Amino acid sequence: MRLAYPRPQATTAALDDDAALPRLLTLRGMLPGYGLAALSTLAVALFAVGWGTVHIAPQTTVAILVGHLPFVSTGVHDRTAEAIIWDVRLPRVVLAGVVGATLGFAGAAYQGVFRNPLAEPYLVGVAAGASLGATLILVSPLYVTAGIFSPLPPAAFGGALVAVALAYGLARAGGRVPVTALILSGVAVSSIGTSLVTYLMLTYSERTIAILGWILGGFNTASWTKTLIALPYVAVSMALVLPFARVLNVLQLDDDEARHLGIDVERVQLIVLAFASLATAAAVAVSGLIGFVGLIVPHAVRMLFGPDYRRVLPMSAFFGASFLILADTAARSLDGGREVPIGVVTAFIGAPFFLYLLRRYQRGGPGMI
Repeated sequence: MRLAYPRPQATTAALDDDAALPRLLTLRGMLPGYGLAALSTLAVALFAVGWGTVHIAPQTTVAILVGHLPFVSTGVHDRTAEAIIWDVRLPRVVLAGVVGATLGFAGAAYQGVFRNPLAEPYLVGVAAGASLGATLILVSPLYVTAGIFSPLPPAAFGGALVAVALAYGLARAGGRVPVTALILSGVAVSSIGTSLVTYLMLTYSERTIAILGWILGGFNTASWTKTLIALPYVAVSMALVLPFARVLNVLQLDDDEARHLGIDVERVQLIVLAFASLATAAAVAVSGLIGFVGLIVPHAVRMLFGPDYRRVLPMSAFFGASFLILADTAARSLDGGREVPIGVVTAFIGAPFFLYLLRRYQRGGPGMI
């Protein structure tokens, strides 16, 4: 059974400026929704910064944050509360927001390219490559807690890029990269990477806990440095994928129809997947593997805002940020202050949602073909 989303209405007209609404009017119609989503994400972030085993009142939290703005003074605050907010929680919340936005955005891009509601950002080997790169560092004698000089994020990032490049190289045939072949090569590369990680875990059993801790993901070592490592890749990748949102609407038709409309299908798929994978690799490098965000967030967005990728892509970023910030808040608060791997929290939420989607599609939910 082929799984696909309902085709956006008037997709062909969306390419024709004479038949579609003027871009300026369309943008103005979307801006209020984006503004509300941004304010909601900001509210979630402010809640997360103040919430924890040491609860800090919202007004105190806002005053401390505003007091760090240039040329603004809000008086003297308790030094302990200020250190907790500015040095511990805020970097963690910001990094969780960046990673969540990246995974949500990349998941939506992947689902649009593959026309498959079960696609997610780790489909073509990003997760396995990053895991292998990080595991090689963790079992080595290198010092992995050296802040900006830690070899762990670069190794995970490099491993993810190598895995994606390998999957792409294996799928390429005759100057083209068929989507089905790319998926299959991604599965093969992921299997090889996972097997090597398992072998290293068994061989270096004393490092198993450290490896599992990274694989399950988390933000307990979050810092401004990690955010600055990932942010440039994420920002550039999103900026380069967003202009293809209207074209992704057309790709929800079959490839032949898209080509008749003048779309270079293979080129668009390659560009979107390349930059979505680059952003995912950067996020994974600083947070570890966090599952289900890139799968369930785009679905939630489509349920609320429809299948138009001009809305789905940016809204998936906002919703992904909010979701992961809340999941991380739960991860550091549920067990009496003891850290719970965030991958456990997202799996606890995402697995039932995934089963719901599966049952819905098995029963031939709305728009399934």
